[in-house]
Order: sequence, then C-alpha cells, then structure tokens
Amino acid sequence: MLKVLDARYVVPSRKYFADVALPHLYNTTREKIRSELEEMQFYSATTDLWSSRTMQPYLSLTVHYINTSWTLRSICLQTAYFPDNHTGDIIAHGLKDALSSWGLSEERLVCMTTDSGTNIIKALKDNNWPSLQCFGHRLHNAIENGVKDPRIDQAIGVCKKAVSAFSYSWKKRRDMTEVQAELGLPQHLLISESPTRWGSRQKMIERFLEQEKAITRVLGADKKTRHLVPTWQDLEVLEATNKAVKPLQDFTDALSGESYVSVSYIKPVLHLFKTSLLLPEEEDLELTKTIKANIMRYLESKYCDLEKEELLDMATLLDPRFRTTYIDASKLEVVKKRAVSEISALCNSTTEEAGPSAVQENTPPKKKMTLGAFFKNSAPSTTPHPQSEKTKIETELATYFLIPDKTLEWWKLHQPNFPRLSLLAKKYLSIPATSAPSERVFSVGGGIVTCNRACLKPEVVDRLIFLAKNV
Repeated sequence: MLKVLDARYVVPSRKYFADVALPHLYNTTREKIRSELEEMQFYSATTDLWSSRTMQPYLSLTVHYINTSWTLRSICLQTAYFPDNHTGDIIAHGLKDALSSWGLSEERLVCMTTDSGTNIIKALKDNNWPSLQCFGHRLHNAIENGVKDPRIDQAIGVCKKAVSAFSYSWKKRRDMTEVQAELGLPQHLLISESPTRWGSRQKMIERFLEQEKAITRVLGADKKTRHLVPTWQDLEVLEATNKAVKPLQDFTDALSGESYVSVSYIKPVLHLFKTSLLLPEEEDLELTKTIKANIMRYLESKYCDLEKEELLDMATLLDPRFRTTYIDASKLEVVKKRAVSEISALCNSTTEEAGPSAVQENTPPKKKMTLGAFFKNSAPSTTPHPQSEKTKIETELATYFLIPDKTLEWWKLHQPNFPRLSLLAKKYLSIPATSAPSERVFSVGGGIVTCNRACLKPEVVDRLIFLAKNV
C-alpha cells in the first residue's frame, strides 16, 4: 500500500526510533517540562523505591504543583537506576541530586509524601525536608493491626485455601458457574489476596461471603475438598471482619487521585472514622467492636505528631469546603495566626522577587464583580489611615470564611479578591495525601520491563517511563 501511494517512502526502522525519534521526543518533552517548572512558586513531591522484573532497583520522583490557571499538575521527573544500598543517607543524597538535576530549589518544597519505610523517612529527616506518610499505607497498616486475632487468622486461612482450590481447577470453576446460575448468585469469580495491593484481603472476604452458598456446595460435593468447607464459626468471624473493614476501603482510592486536591480530606476523613464509621454500634459483635477500636487507636497514634497536625490543619483551613470545620476550636486562633505569619512571609518574598505590585498583579476587570469583591468593598473601615499589610491579611482571612465553596475552581474565581491568601493555598493544596503517584509510575514501569523486554538498559527504562507519563 505504501509503495503504491509513494514508492520513495522508506518505513523508519527500529534503530531510527531507538536512536533518533525517542531521544528527540525525550529531550523536547524534558525542556518543555523544565520551562514549566521554572514558573511554579511551590511544589510537593512523592518518592518510592521499586525493583523491576529483572530485579534492578529504581528510585522514582514525581512533583505536584498548582499552576497559574489553578490546575493541579502532576509530573513524573525520573525513575532513576539506584544500585546503591538503600540506606537513609544514600537515599537522601539521591533525592538531592534528583532535585538539583531539574533545577528545583529545596526551599520551595512544601512536603514530600512517602510510604512508611524507615529508610525513606530517615532520608527526608536527614535532608530536613517536611514529610507526610501516605494515608493509603497508614490505613492499610491500621487495618492489618486491627485484625490481629487468632480467630481471624484461622478464618482467613480457611478462606484462602478455599479460593485457591478454585484458582487451580477448571472443573471447580465450571461447577461453580452452574451452581451460581441455579442459586441465582452473581456470575463472579473469586478474588485472591495480593499482599502488595491495598484492600485485596477485604475484597477476597467480601466475594467469599457473597458466594458462600455456591462455594459450600461445590467443595462439599467432592470428598477431596470437603475439609475446605468453612464452618459457621469461620463465617461469623469473616462477617464481623468485613463489617468493620468494608466501609474504610473506598477512602484509599478516593484519596489517591492526582488531578484534584486530596490532602485537605485527611482530617475530615479521620473525623468521619471516629464519629461514624468506626464508632461501635449496639448490634455489632464484640469482635467487630474490637477491630474498630484497634484501627481507630492506631490511626490516632500516627496522626498525633504536632508537625503533621499543623500541616493538615493548614491544608484543611485553605480548602473552602472545610475551612475551620475540622480544626480543634482550642487551636483555631493559633492556626489563624500561623496563616497570617506565613502569608506575610510569602508576600515579602514575592515582593522582593517580582517588585512591589507582585501580590496584586491579577486585578480583575471592573465589570466582573464577584461575591468576594462585594464583601471587600462593603467592609467597614475602622481607621482613616491606610491599613497595614498584617491587617489586610487578617481582613482577607476573615472574609474568606464567609464565602461558600469549591476548592481549585473556587480559588481560580476568587484569587483576585484574595491575592495574599491564594499564595498560601497554592502552597499547601498541592500536597498529595498518598504516594499513589509513585506507585502508578511503577505500574507503568512493569508494563515496559516485561519478559520480552527484560534486557532494556536502565537509562532507556527511565526515558520510556518519563515519556509514557508526560507525553
């Protein structure tokens, strides 16, 4: 067909794509992203370590920031080969090198979200960087801690063996389908637990309970698998576990997004757990109450750190959907004073960098009046003298509490009315609540370093992942 259309056309070879096209695309994309990063004021990041199918170790780095149009941007900067020992000090140097290779200032780093690995935590502490542990990992560990009970271990062991019996037998799967149709059950396959996938155990238990009647009939019909039929005690334990854990799983996915603000949800979610989802009910079994209490106790112990609480308070305050609702009343004035202090520092640094009019450079056209503008114009003046910068900030903060919601869309609309407060919002609302962005990088890497492409060089893997995430 190509020869008919144009006999002179030569189809590019594999060597051309490997040596010319992909390097050119990589360099072009890298320069475009570098110029984009130069315009951002603050950024947050996530990082994690990963081993490929060929057991080569990689260190990922993603950055997150809010651009001038109030869009939350997520960029994968690297998946660098990291053959050194994974100790805290070596990881700390590796992360410093990664930021410097992109010309990113450490002073503009608001927070780095990581898993709960002691080496990663030590690396950030050595670099004196603010950090936040992944909410997904924390919730997963809380659930694991909450279900530590010999009865639960035994019931889950029975569940795993029964699921395994269907996983390795096409005959049992066939019989299962027939029994499901006969009993009017959903035509669902059983789910196996994956230790590296959050919530997979709960999904396995939930599916097992859904198909319990079919499982019991199929396993009971074969004398070789009759011993795998769960007892009523096992089923009662699984139901108690599922009731306590099931309502929590959806929050991990909800807080793992990259295109919307997530860090401001952590305090509201913890409040919801404490006052509703993990609050013992009268009809709960004792085992369910114990699981709920253990999970809540673990989460409270992990979020009692003063530095982390200050960060989460500030993020919640700057989300117009929540503002002061989930901040302890006894700490509210302290949080407000801290916000005023940080805004003053930001305004001073912005003025030094861009001139005296930097804070108010986005003045809207007079014909476009927003509700916030009416509040500002109608605010009573208490003194005939010009207001100090601190007074203006406090007035801005007080007006902000009066106007209804919508996060980044809200901030995009009201930035001209809150030029100082919007600086703080851009700083804190970019923080990811989980390290899922780095986990997604590894998922992309797993699709690139396959059995048929196991000989790819580490620098090629880095380039391909970079292009897959950023083009």
